[in-house]
Amino acid sequence: MSCSNLPGRALAAAAAFFSPAAAFASEMSGAELSLAWAVPFAGILLSIAFIPLFAAKFWHNHFGKVSLAWAVLTIVPISMVFGLENGLIALNEALVGDFLPFILFVGTLFVVAGGIHISGNFSGRPAGNLAFLVGGAGLANIMGTTGAAMLLIRPLLKATEHRKYRMHTFIFFIFIVANIGGSLTPLGDPPLFMGFLRGVDFFWPAQHLFLPMVFTVGLLSVVYLVIDTICWKKEHPRSLPVEPKKEANESLRISGAVNIMLLVIVIGAVLLSGVWDSGFKVQFLGVTLTGQGLARDGIFLACAILSVILTPKVVREKNQFSWEPILEVAKLFAGIFVCMVPVLAMLKAGHDGSFAPLVALVTNADGTYNNSVFFWLTGMLSSFLDNTPTYLAFFNLAGGDPTVLMGVDAKTLMAVSCGAVFMGANTYIGNAPNFMVHSIACSRGVKMPSFFGYMAWSMGILIPTFLIGDWLFLM
Repeated sequence: MSCSNLPGRALAAAAAFFSPAAAFASEMSGAELSLAWAVPFAGILLSIAFIPLFAAKFWHNHFGKVSLAWAVLTIVPISMVFGLENGLIALNEALVGDFLPFILFVGTLFVVAGGIHISGNFSGRPAGNLAFLVGGAGLANIMGTTGAAMLLIRPLLKATEHRKYRMHTFIFFIFIVANIGGSLTPLGDPPLFMGFLRGVDFFWPAQHLFLPMVFTVGLLSVVYLVIDTICWKKEHPRSLPVEPKKEANESLRISGAVNIMLLVIVIGAVLLSGVWDSGFKVQFLGVTLTGQGLARDGIFLACAILSVILTPKVVREKNQFSWEPILEVAKLFAGIFVCMVPVLAMLKAGHDGSFAPLVALVTNADGTYNNSVFFWLTGMLSSFLDNTPTYLAFFNLAGGDPTVLMGVDAKTLMAVSCGAVFMGANTYIGNAPNFMVHSIACSRGVKMPSFFGYMAWSMGILIPTFLIGDWLFLM
């Protein structure tokens, strides 16, 4: 057998492995994709979970290359099977259509919030730490989960730096501030903003998700207070001083106030893109670029640059600001967004795709929607996929009509919304701020759990909480 055609044979074999039941002439259809197309996505998730456990040094130095490798193993087969043009379109939709706006928004909030330094007499006591969590949940609805998390993570780290047991505090910080807290406004979390763009009233989440959010945050707050009180008592036996020495009468102080104005501008840009139709549209390799979207992203970039220029260097030094967390998020999520392309296509195919058995679960025998299944399916997929496209997929699966979903099917929209926002807390990759909190906490000496170690916490605490909430509000 001649070896001259081995590369071609190898490519053909790979194409055959990934080939759907039927070929397409012009575009990739999720209804025709086999589950084999989900292999790269599973691969990047398993890499994030296992490589840091068994080869930490390799992962620290090469995680970007690992992410790139899985992205290549997604796009190359797409290009081979469906043609180079469709491969480029898929890549462009993932990076320009989804990843670029995502990282600009998250990165801008990271830079701007990282230029605000909050100081004061923070004792690190359980009640004070809980105030950070509850206050952060409120702020998340104004400046987004990313903005609130990045604003409060550093003062909370400072408040607890003398504590021996503090890992649990930052796990609950991810639960409450980086996820569940931002469920009352479209500004809080991207899935709700996408609902707003599709006709859901601005105040609908506050009216319908208030009780589920208050119950969930309230129950988690009680659990946290019990755990942290036990840890505090272990750290401070009665024979020892109750608190470490603090600077006398250090009142609450905020430095880098120019960034507060920039945060307001960022929030305004988000709202502007939702209510203003510029009339300008241009197609670029399958992605529709609009005037309002380009203006929003340009404002984000300008605010980030202004924050770097206008923030006194000493403020970022006090925050121990580093670019590493956002670079880690950018490299990993770029790969995740690319690997998600065929998975989301199959999900969006609904009853016609490879995930049809799962999709069939959302409808009862009498044709009505099963709200509990909507909640759990949206939530579980949001734990590993980006929660925004997952929200949109199930929003459309529930009919996609905002008038109906805000009316007779309000509980279904509640289920989809709660699943997307709440269950982003189930894993480190469920929501972008999760990874950033993890990275910042680790850089400041907090021994955070591994990927599966964190999931043990979320499964043990969040899942029982969600089961009770499902029974109370969705059944």
